[in-house]
Amino acid sequence: MNKYQADKVITEHLKLIYGYAVKHCKNLQDAEDLSQEIAVKVYKFLLRNNDIDNIDNLIWRIAHNALCNYYRDNKNYFLNSPIDAIVNTLADDKTDLESDFIMHETFEKMRSEIAYLSKLQRHIVIAYYYENKMQADIASELNIPLGTVKWHLFEAKKELKKGMEKMRNSSELKFNPIKFLSYGFSGSISNFSYTHFKSALSQNIVYSVWKEEKSINEIADDLGVSPVYVESEVEVLLDCGFIVKNNNKFLCNVLLEEPTNEFIKMTDEMYKKASENFSKELFDNLYNSDIWKKIYGGHFDNDEKDKNFIMWALLPYIISFSGENLVDKSISFDEVATYRPDGSYNICTATVMNSQVDINEYDKNCKEFFGPWMNSNDRLTICRTDTLWSGKRIDTNNVSIVDKHLRLLKNYLNDVLLTDEEYAYLSEQGYLTCLGSVNDLFKASFQCVYINEDTKNELLAIGDKLKEKYWNYFNKLKKPCINKILAETPKHLQKMQKYFLRYHFYSDSAFTVHCLNELVESGKLIPPKENQKKALHTIIIGK
Repeated sequence: MNKYQADKVITEHLKLIYGYAVKHCKNLQDAEDLSQEIAVKVYKFLLRNNDIDNIDNLIWRIAHNALCNYYRDNKNYFLNSPIDAIVNTLADDKTDLESDFIMHETFEKMRSEIAYLSKLQRHIVIAYYYENKMQADIASELNIPLGTVKWHLFEAKKELKKGMEKMRNSSELKFNPIKFLSYGFSGSISNFSYTHFKSALSQNIVYSVWKEEKSINEIADDLGVSPVYVESEVEVLLDCGFIVKNNNKFLCNVLLEEPTNEFIKMTDEMYKKASENFSKELFDNLYNSDIWKKIYGGHFDNDEKDKNFIMWALLPYIISFSGENLVDKSISFDEVATYRPDGSYNICTATVMNSQVDINEYDKNCKEFFGPWMNSNDRLTICRTDTLWSGKRIDTNNVSIVDKHLRLLKNYLNDVLLTDEEYAYLSEQGYLTCLGSVNDLFKASFQCVYINEDTKNELLAIGDKLKEKYWNYFNKLKKPCINKILAETPKHLQKMQKYFLRYHFYSDSAFTVHCLNELVESGKLIPPKENQKKALHTIIIGK
């Protein structure tokens, strides 16, 4: 195109170009600079080309590209664009190409902000601006007054504008989420209880509201995820009682523990001192008592009782459950326990580990510990504990299979004829040793330990007497640890924490394992044989 024709095109379009720039720039100086840039680029293109089919399209394409560059250089300004202009454009199918790009980054910011609206507001905004639904239709669909829809749209605009003007800050959890090293329950439990902390999201939500109550939006900011995902997970955690609601904010209802290397060393020394003499004296008192004729089990390769194996069962039971009368009962279980939707009634605890903590040091004595796990029917109680010596036998499936164990064992004790498969099953689970058959009937004896209620009480009496002797010493040892734990426990979990702290040296897994470890190192307890591990730490109590 020659110079005369190009000058004429620019003259005819210069006013439109300048108006376009004024409309989309933040000030007149930028508008003048942008319009001049567009005009120069169009003019140079016209001089180089003769076969231009549509000059208008050419001009607006060049204007669009120039505007894109302008927005890239000034993107922070556009994140504060008037919300009315943005939302009124969302549902407009006639928006031209340049306007589409102009609002692109702002749209993306606003779409993320929509997730921070309440569920009802979010529904209304999406229906109105994205789905092009009439306000009256939305009101009818939600069964609410038309005026309520209008009010929510008005409030949503204010909330969106506020959110878009705010720089949302994520906490370290976005980049370095925590993970539960372990979690468990005290009280009645079920498989249901164990399904809720398998996801990183649920664990980090609970951790986020451990020491400070937060709204769904504040939790989402903490984790750096959309509130939509947090909202649904929070509803589940709330229904199950793992968090509680206070107005529109949420608080942790799980007793969390986040030990440090210093605290691990402190508790380890406490338990070592407590277990050193107590465990050896308990072993001697039990080994030299006259109770052995009342204890059944420990049969493996022959009919002889394995006294060492039986000690592996009796000691954890006595250490765990003796001394109950010494425990502070000023806070009851009912004051701190939670009913779950499946009917279970318990307290949930979890341990969180950070990268600075030596997990091997923490876990070296309590690795694989689980229990004591107790289940009963009308005649029997099974008490089973897992330690590093027994291997892992108890898991979340234990709830569903233990009823079968109890039923078969009850039949066995009632002389109900079992099938070959049932005998084999009880043997495989570590309850019975099958000693062959006589007249096509199995002859079997208990592998695990079997006692009656009277014998159980005699065993606990041995532990009660010894714990009474050591109790003042135990209290002196645990005082620094208790003070440190309470100082770091949030106010809303203090009562729950105090309830648990009373169980130092009673039903205390760490103390039990330290005692066993002390006895193994001293040579009093001989490590179990491989074929004994399935039956280890298992006691059946007959009523």
